[in-house]
Amino acid sequence: MFNRKKEIKNLNLLELTPYKFYGEEKDGEGNVTVLIPKFKNKILVKYLEPSFKSKYFKLNLDKLGSAVWLLINGENKIKFISDELVARFGDEIQPVYERLPKFITMLYTNKLISFKEIEK
Repeated sequence: MFNRKKEIKNLNLLELTPYKFYGEEKDGEGNVTVLIPKFKNKILVKYLEPSFKSKYFKLNLDKLGSAVWLLINGENKIKFISDELVARFGDEIQPVYERLPKFITMLYTNKLISFKEIEK
């Protein structure tokens, strides 16, 4: 976790292009639930997964987190995402340049997203 945080510490987050590792579900209100597989090892998937109710851990996001998650598509830079959030939510998202980098950093350190510029 700390190594991933160090990787982006000296980078300008607004110029990075995030992409997702996992899929999502949307509820009727537009909130997103990120679906994180419980097992990645093929043997565990084959033998243990059938005994569980769900094969995913579910991470529920609020409306602001959901909006960010849906804007992460591998093409939008974080600067564009912040501008879109300000256009949609106005004062509710402020201060966007403090809140969004913290949220993006949390997603990155928990291995839910990565950045095209880092993976090159």
